[in-house]
Amino acid sequence: MNINVGDNKMELNGRDDLKRPLLEPSDSVCVTIPEPVDKLEKKRTVMFKIGNIKCASCVTSIESVLGEINGVESVSVSPIHGYAAIEYVPKLVNPKIIKETIEDAGFPVKEFSEQQIAVCRLRIKGMACTSCSESLERALKFLDGVKKAVVGLALEEAKVHFDPNVTDSDRIIEAIEDAGFGADLISSGNEANKVHLKLEGVSSVEDMNTIKSYLESAIGVNHVEMDLEEKMATVNYDPDFTGPRSIIEAVQEVAHGSYKASLYIPPRQRETEQHHEINNYRNQFLLSCLFSVPLFIFSMVLPMLPPFGDWLEYKIYNMFTVGLLLRWVLCTPVQFIVGRRFYKGSYHALRLKSANMDVLVAMGTNAAYFYSVYVAIKSLSSDTFKGQDFFETSAMLISFILLGKYLEVLAKGKTSDALAKLTDLAPDSACLLILDDDGNVVSEVAISTQLIQRNDIIKIIPGEKVPVDGIVTDGQSYVNESMITGEAQPIAKKPGDKVIGGTMNENGCLLVNATHVGSETALSQIVQLVEAAQLARAPIQKIADRISRFFVPAIVLTAFITWLGWLIPGVIGIYPKHWIPKGMDKFELALQFGISVLVVACPCALGLATPTAVMVATGKGASLGVLIKGGNALEKAHKVKAIVFDKTGTLTVGKPEVVNVMLFSSVSMEDFCDVAIAAEANSQHPIAKAFLEHARKLRQKIESNRQSNNQHVTEAKDFEVHPGTGVSGKVGDKMVLVGNKRLMQTYNVTVGPEIEGYISEHEQQARTCVLVSIDGKIAGAFAVTDPVKPEANNVILYLRSMGISSIMVTGDNWATATAIAKEVGIEKVIAETDPIGKADRIKDLQMRGLTVAMVGDGINDSPALVAADVGMAIGAGTDVAIEAADIVLIKSNLEDVVTAIDLSRKTISRIWLNYVWALGYNILGVPVAAGILYPFTGVRLPPWLAGACMAASSLSVVCSSLLLQSYRKSWVFQDTKIGHSHCSKST
Repeated sequence: MNINVGDNKMELNGRDDLKRPLLEPSDSVCVTIPEPVDKLEKKRTVMFKIGNIKCASCVTSIESVLGEINGVESVSVSPIHGYAAIEYVPKLVNPKIIKETIEDAGFPVKEFSEQQIAVCRLRIKGMACTSCSESLERALKFLDGVKKAVVGLALEEAKVHFDPNVTDSDRIIEAIEDAGFGADLISSGNEANKVHLKLEGVSSVEDMNTIKSYLESAIGVNHVEMDLEEKMATVNYDPDFTGPRSIIEAVQEVAHGSYKASLYIPPRQRETEQHHEINNYRNQFLLSCLFSVPLFIFSMVLPMLPPFGDWLEYKIYNMFTVGLLLRWVLCTPVQFIVGRRFYKGSYHALRLKSANMDVLVAMGTNAAYFYSVYVAIKSLSSDTFKGQDFFETSAMLISFILLGKYLEVLAKGKTSDALAKLTDLAPDSACLLILDDDGNVVSEVAISTQLIQRNDIIKIIPGEKVPVDGIVTDGQSYVNESMITGEAQPIAKKPGDKVIGGTMNENGCLLVNATHVGSETALSQIVQLVEAAQLARAPIQKIADRISRFFVPAIVLTAFITWLGWLIPGVIGIYPKHWIPKGMDKFELALQFGISVLVVACPCALGLATPTAVMVATGKGASLGVLIKGGNALEKAHKVKAIVFDKTGTLTVGKPEVVNVMLFSSVSMEDFCDVAIAAEANSQHPIAKAFLEHARKLRQKIESNRQSNNQHVTEAKDFEVHPGTGVSGKVGDKMVLVGNKRLMQTYNVTVGPEIEGYISEHEQQARTCVLVSIDGKIAGAFAVTDPVKPEANNVILYLRSMGISSIMVTGDNWATATAIAKEVGIEKVIAETDPIGKADRIKDLQMRGLTVAMVGDGINDSPALVAADVGMAIGAGTDVAIEAADIVLIKSNLEDVVTAIDLSRKTISRIWLNYVWALGYNILGVPVAAGILYPFTGVRLPPWLAGACMAASSLSVVCSSLLLQSYRKSWVFQDTKIGHSHCSKST
């Protein structure tokens, strides 16, 4: 078999568009700075604006004080503008010290400019409720150098933006641990092109230095870190020049093969930690049950059975009985060993001037336990005292809370199932073809997917998954892309077509040139964007945050008032004595009511209401081909009342075809084609590409008829793009314009009646007419048609049924735009507008109080996508449009516009339902726990049952969010037999 990788027709090597990711990450997803090549020698520069600089002596004073600082390399101060540029070594000094030195010298620093911001992601352990995430955020923001910190409760992650000159990830982890939480680093700096290697044959520092020196001299290697203890090497590299496989081969070349290297893949932290957390809660619950179940039997069951009851009531000393001793002994391990986590959590929360679930549980169980200890001591010292202990209340309360947390973490693990399924789509191994210099296959090697490098040729047999993104070089097949796009219909692939990593090859054998590997693949970027979306907070989360700030203190106050409200009337004798249960007194009854109030009201469920729903919804959306960039976009989409559609490539297929060419002058068709090709050669507009393809074919036909092969075309000079109208340039000594009628009018080119008739005739058929002017006269024109997407009409109809109006905005002429709009069912049309005009029209709609979404695919749609409340980019569109949008429709199918809005509405509805679940337990539970029903019905809520209700509220919220996993998108279909359009919506 012969594979000519360098075939000019394929243009596989050296194309810039192949180097760009299929889905560019947005600024909200990743803001990273590569680590310096050598931390010991790398210098940085910081800029200050300094006040009170009046003369040259002031400059001298500043330079002299800074020159004394160890690590400051150079100082340059401008006395006129007051700016200072200081070059320094980060290892020895940081900008904060430099700033303080300047201020100590008597010169105020008015502006402090930091040029670098780094990002790290951390796994957080030990968060119980939204109060925990808020207190941790506050603690991180107080840390010097931290610019922004976002803590996700449901995702159990934190994303911290920090100044690497002032702090680093180790200090951030220390701050988190100091706040009472555990932390593990997920990623820091530029993780995109980094490989971890396990080394063999290494035994000394000299060996490590030898390998490091060799790697640092290799082409494409940016930075090398060595770890002798673990025998590991971490290498940052440039994927344009090298890759993991080449780096491993380089290690094995050192010292003639004395050292071996293999790819080290760290275990999946998320799954490992989830299992650990689940097992931890399960083990704690079982340990608690080991003591609390016998305690419950000794307290509630055996006293009612005569022989056992008498034995338990046997007095050891004074009024101190066997039953009381057993209950004390069994309760103590539960209170102080199993319940230690609540003490620890309370300490750290109170130290940060916050209050969370741990504070409520600790207060409730301590009140029950230490009052019971008081009863036990009083019984030992008195032969007449009779008191009711609450040891079983404390132990059972802790057991029920642990059971609730165990069930909660089990359920929470399901919320990221969609993301886990996406991550697992890529295969573990691939078949690499080894080629000789002539492109002939020498051998086939099975390698890890992570070792694939750019321009590798991968063989994919039927039934195998595509390992990375690439372009088919040989073979034909059908590829099932449903796992990424949600589209069930297999897509035909032939040489030149793109394939996406993670998709399934159905029948034929394909040879694929790898163009996007590692973190550049569409699948990796989808996972990154979904993870970022799950971490970002939706605005609706602010409701829970506001409530949680005063919720716990309010509940503590309510519990205290409840205790006093029952104790004081009991002491005074306001309520009858028969209200007091047998074996209790007034104090004990009041204490039980107070403890129940403390325990039943917990902010856990409130904090989980929004993030769990957003996690499930964004994951589900990604699996359906709708990529939602964060909770903000998800929330705004449900408010949309108007959708603005671009025409070309959005409502239409986006592949225009020339259907007619007409000359209006004495210029020959050959010259007409040459001039138009030269003028349009540098244009990226779809219509320009369609005309270029048609004109070149026409030119070839003319040449073949003349049996000559002279196709040299002069390149246009002074080429200029006129957004929304066309292009201009000089071809030889001729001034050429190619565009619509507005472009001609701008340059005062006369459009005669014959040309007007030609334009009118084709525009009525929904065709776009492009005029070509040479030296101020219309030389000819061509008509282009772009078929409407088959689903467009049904989507517009369905949106109308949802109460959403559709508007088309295009740079095309009015007649063509109106014809297309009529075909798809859009009533309002805005035509002949430029990109800025599109954004202005959106702002006009917003001024009328409408929440506006924009659906577009091109660079010219980017201003409108940014201006809209919700920008939706067609997945097949440009990288700029995808980056500017809030939602990416990966399949380029308009039905996903409906899916995005419908999923948003379902999610927001589910969040409000979650709030009902979260607050419902409190609104109903707190009054019952406080004893409001007790005087009338005798019904009261024991503390252990209150704990069960609290656990049930969190579990209800998580399970409610999980129901979004069963979401089935609304769809539009056409009954071709009857010929009518129908809208259908799943239940």
